[in-house]
Amino acid sequence: MFISEKQIEIRYAETDQMGVVYHANYVVWCEIGRTQLVKDLGFDYAGLEQSGYVSPVLDLSIQYKKAMRYGQTATVRTWIESHSRLRTTYGYEILHEDGSIAATAKSVHTLVHKETFRPVALRKVDEAWDQKYATEARIQD
Repeated sequence: MFISEKQIEIRYAETDQMGVVYHANYVVWCEIGRTQLVKDLGFDYAGLEQSGYVSPVLDLSIQYKKAMRYGQTATVRTWIESHSRLRTTYGYEILHEDGSIAATAKSVHTLVHKETFRPVALRKVDEAWDQKYATEARIQD
């Protein structure tokens, strides 16, 4: 199982009045991590969109463990938790510089035609991408 890593320098604008990272920023960081994973595996999400497909989020859950603050560097670790015909679940860990876990998350995505929003199997769009996801998935479907 491949795990992608992406570092993010925490900006002041990402914090709230308590001086900690505002909770919604973790969603953005997960998306940054997912995009980096796709790139690290050798694929191009922008190219997928140009071909007429998008991958909307069906479900997202985040568990907050330990606050992050301005000036720190977060590391987003992303992997493929599971991959089936019509759904892919990504796993995430967001880490402090010392390796302690700030948050964990999972997001579930599907692939749809951009104009109709009808689901389509990734294997019908890009067989190599589908095979790579199936190989890299932590849980084999």
